Amino acid sequence: MSAPRAVVTGAGRGSIGSAVADALAAAGWDVVVTTRGAAVDGHAWHPLDLADRTSVAAFAGWYADRADRLDLLVNSAGIHLDLGSRWTAPQLTDGHETHWRVNYLGTVDLTTALLPALLTAPTPCVLHVVSQLHERGSTDQLLGRPVPYDSWASYGTSKLGLVHHAALLAEQYGDRGLRALAVHPGAVSTNIADRGLETRPLLRRLRNLARPLERRMLMSPAESAAHLVRLAADPAAASGYYRKGRPADPAPPARDEAARALLDARTREWLSAG
Repeated sequence: MSAPRAVVTGAGRGSIGSAVADALAAAGWDVVVTTRGAAVDGHAWHPLDLADRTSVAAFAGWYADRADRLDLLVNSAGIHLDLGSRWTAPQLTDGHETHWRVNYLGTVDLTTALLPALLTAPTPCVLHVVSQLHERGSTDQLLGRPVPYDSWASYGTSKLGLVHHAALLAEQYGDRGLRALAVHPGAVSTNIADRGLETRPLLRRLRNLARPLERRMLMSPAESAAHLVRLAADPAAASGYYRKGRPADPAPPARDEAARALLDARTREWLSAG
């Protein structure tokens, strides 16, 4: 068989996705990476904007023309905006709270579009890069009920949705060999905060000054990627939530099966409406 094939989203400079792609390529994988902007050197690349369903469909069509199977999808792309908690009301993208639209709906849209290729592979795996901050998410916000707005809780809710989605994938496609992992990558020094501080020049300057200390205290993207690749490549790593490279119990809202079923139904409605 030819080399195993992987798609890694969110592989911009200094990201976990970029480090994951490098580690997979070093291990002999055929890797395709995505970013919203500039091409990535050293890997097959295609643009992808998770907030744009046309972009998602274009990528899925391009990949289907390129390859007949997909062994691993690493959903690393995502946003965490308004780190200074200045927003007092939801910021909307495509009619949805922006973290929810990009991190959750966009990722589910892409995963759904690539499922035919994944289910062709002998041992397919989907790995959602989530966050321990899913603990800040709420079932009320997950299901679209009115809640006081907080951008950190919204980010957490988008990751809570992905923990649920990994569980749903395992339930629905586990009997076809699909493993679905939701993995907290650890405390990692990346560039994800840069956009979140675009409107806070003083905090951005302070962060730049503190960056050398941050790099010493936090994991590097390469260190985090090593854990992610190990889990993705290990058939013995069963579907579920992982923290510190080991199986762990997610936050209680992520274990709410009734909420998961409602989320699944609403997500399917959104997918079919597209």
